Amino acid sequence: MSRLDQAVDDYLTVRRAMGFKLALAGRLLPQFVDYLNQAGATSITVEHALAWARLPINSTVGWWAQRLSVVRGFATWLAATDPATEIPPRDLLPGRARRATPYLYSPEDIAALLAAASLLRPKLRAATYQTLISLLSVTGMRIGEAIALDRADLDVRHGVLLVRLGKFGKTRQLPLHHSSVAALQDHLRMRDRLRPDADSPALLINTRGVRLAYGVVGHTFRQITQQAGLTPRTPSCRPRLHDLRHSFAVDTILDSYRAGTDMHQMLPRLSTYLGHANPDHTYWYLSAAPELLALAGQRLEDHLEGRS
Repeated sequence: MSRLDQAVDDYLTVRRAMGFKLALAGRLLPQFVDYLNQAGATSITVEHALAWARLPINSTVGWWAQRLSVVRGFATWLAATDPATEIPPRDLLPGRARRATPYLYSPEDIAALLAAASLLRPKLRAATYQTLISLLSVTGMRIGEAIALDRADLDVRHGVLLVRLGKFGKTRQLPLHHSSVAALQDHLRMRDRLRPDADSPALLINTRGVRLAYGVVGHTFRQITQQAGLTPRTPSCRPRLHDLRHSFAVDTILDSYRAGTDMHQMLPRLSTYLGHANPDHTYWYLSAAPELLALAGQRLEDHLEGRS
């Protein structure tokens, strides 16, 4: 094993211990080190990184940029102990993936989604998707976290939902409004009537009585949005299931601004509720809606006028 092979193993081990899955990096970095070993290189250079990233030559620029991004992360870590390491610049290749513009759902949009979901057949399917959409709207959970919930994760007595091993392996508890707890109880009673033979531990099940599948949920939600009449606002702003999470975060921040809440105290709590690994990720929502920017600007203006 070469020094670079060992470095890759150490890098992946340390990062995964911090909660990062690194599935793509786990596949690509050993290939990159093999490339360096065959080239007789003992350190990462920009020249070698760029040449490897552009393989295969008939691939897309976006894929090249993604490969280079994986190398950049490793090189940044390795440079702390190997001064000879060169870190590829971020703008070396175009085509880096850009975040989609969040499709922020209004209360009317949510009502339209629920009405469209009610038209699904059979009745259990309709009830399941109405509950899923409602749950995502009032908790901001990730879709993967929602479909991974078990019945035992709902603590009716204390009004708490347990999210086990979310992103980065984090587990958290989500306090629920009493109306949300009651709605989940109603759903479970209906589910037990419609599918009494289901023995799945899942909170949300499909018509076969088993846990929802991620791909099927995404396909069904696209059908629901079409039925609800929700259309893209721009080419990069399309109604997505994940945007229920964005909408929850933005609405929470908007409500806090309007109530005059100290944002420095509120945002860490929101970050914990959403299961973010770093509060910086939550701050990104500040730029997700014009209303937020306007309120933030007004608060700054009021602060400056008060100081003067």
